Amino acid sequence: MSYVLNCMLLLLPIMAWNGIFSNRLPSAYSAEVFDKDIPSLITSGENIFRLLVFVLPILMPIRIETESQKLGLWLYVIGVAIYFVSWVAQMIFPQSLWSLSAFGFLAPAYTPLIWLVGIGLIGSSLYFDSPYRSWMYILLSVVFIGFHLSHAWTVYSRN
Repeated sequence: MSYVLNCMLLLLPIMAWNGIFSNRLPSAYSAEVFDKDIPSLITSGENIFRLLVFVLPILMPIRIETESQKLGLWLYVIGVAIYFVSWVAQMIFPQSLWSLSAFGFLAPAYTPLIWLVGIGLIGSSLYFDSPYRSWMYILLSVVFIGFHLSHAWTVYSRN
């Protein structure tokens, strides 16, 4: 099997989207505001688990063979769409009740859990023999999203 067809490919659209559109989000999401005065426990935890969640997919082959992997593909596609919409709402309607509410402001932070679970289900094994299971990646993703939400909540609370 080709090592090029790994689950990192599923992260490329997300990274491209973030790179292209992050400067169009409201100022509360800018690095100067979003990263200011965040407790080091949150920052460290978020960065460590982000690294794990974004590097581990390199070791996970993309396979869509089992029912679980097919469900993962659906969750990934639906999750990416919802994630993109959460950004579009912030970019186009930054002063709307949705965008200013906690649920709307935090949406770009919690919606990645959907596509991350999808990636976890798709990448149900590693390229080498190991005790790895999908739930391990999903658990790492849940912890990452917990730190990411804590970060976003800190920013939301002070605005």
